[in-house]
Amino acid sequence: MNHYIDVDVQPDPDFPATQLMSALYGRLHRALAGEGTTEVGVSFPQMFERLGSNPRHQEHLLGCCMRLHGTSAALATLLASDWLKGMRDHVDMTPMHPVPAQATHRKVYRVQTKSSPERLRRRFMRRHNVSEQEARARIPDDMAPRYASWPSVDLRSSSTGQSFKLFIAHGPEQPEPEAGSFSAYGLSQGSTIPWF
Repeated sequence: MNHYIDVDVQPDPDFPATQLMSALYGRLHRALAGEGTTEVGVSFPQMFERLGSNPRHQEHLLGCCMRLHGTSAALATLLASDWLKGMRDHVDMTPMHPVPAQATHRKVYRVQTKSSPERLRRRFMRRHNVSEQEARARIPDDMAPRYASWPSVDLRSSSTGQSFKLFIAHGPEQPEPEAGSFSAYGLSQGSTIPWF
């Protein structure tokens, strides 16, 4: 994790930045999965929180910058795959740079939520061998869904074709790096990326 590249989503009157970031992230995921690499991490240095008038309506946004982290060889391999095809009009990409010496470190990882009553019922039925009627009684439709308070991107699974939200959390900053591998989403529960 000694080099990085910033990919900035540019303002577009036809597409909101969140939609473009989701499209960009989807292309990155397909490239990382296609190459089978575990050496590229991702972070969002412009991540911020926007509060609405009601505290329950706060919006967590990833911002307009996706930062790719890795060795110079891993990032060069990613760039050679032309993973930005079709997005070049919507993004600006910096050249590869070495990580600044004063960088701290943090984990950027996926957070999975349990927000769908239907999904919770199916899981309850499998785990407890009960009927749909009993599961519905225990987990009613009007149960308030628990939505994640983390920023997210909208993706489509390449294996199932289903759309889903990928919730992303940035852990606390820490002085020392932790080595390991990254998923095909560029995320890791155990490895850190440089933060600056």
